[in-house]
Amino acid sequence: MLETIWFILWGVLWAVYFLLDGFDLGIGSMLPFFGKNQDDRGEMIRAMGPHWDGNEVWLITAGGVTFAAFPGTYAVMFSALYSPLLIILFGLIFRGVAMEFRHQIHSPGWRGMWDAFLFLGSVIPAVLFGVAFANIFQGIAIDGAGVYRGTLLSLLNPYGLLGGALFLLLFLHHGALWLAAKARGDLQARAGRTAAALWIPLTLAAVAFLVYTWFATKLYDNYLGAPVLWLIPAVAVAALFAARIFTAGKAWWTAWFASGLTIVACTLFGVAGLFPNLLPSSLDPAFSMTAFNSASSPLTLKIMLGVALTMVPIVIVYQAWCYLFFKDHLHDGKNAGY
Repeated sequence: MLETIWFILWGVLWAVYFLLDGFDLGIGSMLPFFGKNQDDRGEMIRAMGPHWDGNEVWLITAGGVTFAAFPGTYAVMFSALYSPLLIILFGLIFRGVAMEFRHQIHSPGWRGMWDAFLFLGSVIPAVLFGVAFANIFQGIAIDGAGVYRGTLLSLLNPYGLLGGALFLLLFLHHGALWLAAKARGDLQARAGRTAAALWIPLTLAAVAFLVYTWFATKLYDNYLGAPVLWLIPAVAVAALFAARIFTAGKAWWTAWFASGLTIVACTLFGVAGLFPNLLPSSLDPAFSMTAFNSASSPLTLKIMLGVALTMVPIVIVYQAWCYLFFKDHLHDGKNAGY
């Protein structure tokens, strides 16, 4: 029972991370193409400026839960996926540095250099998160000793790359809607048009991924065994179409929340299909790391559950306060340094 609870919590934390940091990664990925000049780029960065580091707390939390609740999975994951995870880490580091350094010197060359780092530190993690999770869905080539029997290029398979494209499109769409909700004037109008334009390739990628998942993975086995789980992809589809409807009506915040629900439901679609696997093996199902064979002791899980039930609500309340406090910062002069 405790293992199941922690598996659910593990999936929810990843979903919350993608919901919150997704718009940051999306805006950063649009930066060199969407920002016509330094004023536009500065406004784009200010739109995510007060939140990006707080959003990454959820990545640390998701990684911490993996380490504390499922140490066996954590060890194998950081062995099998070492290269992409390290690239993601460096990308996020460079993104954070770029956010803080770009405004230190008022020089086009200086800002252009850090804008390039911010772009790379956004688009690379966005794609590689999708590649990593798609490979987890279809199974990693790990043997009975937990040793990865593949290479980095093995992860760049068609299904993995489709997962990377889907994640990037989800985050770009999410980021464009956030920018439409926060900006004003021409930048808001262009962000709204961009979100509307991105919806079509996003929908096509989502449909392709769902179809490919049927052939490349065993995720649907859980859905066929427990039909109630079909509510998760149904919510994802409904939220995706709702985002388009609200975008057309220029209800930017409602559209952004619908986009966020799409991301959460897409993440939980994969998590629900995986259970009880955390890292399925493509070599032999017996080699898979599950919520039961890689979990910490029952006492550890029980103590951590008490800590999580106490601390996570506090973090949620604090972060909600931060979002409310900075809701108008783009237009009232706060955080102007970006």
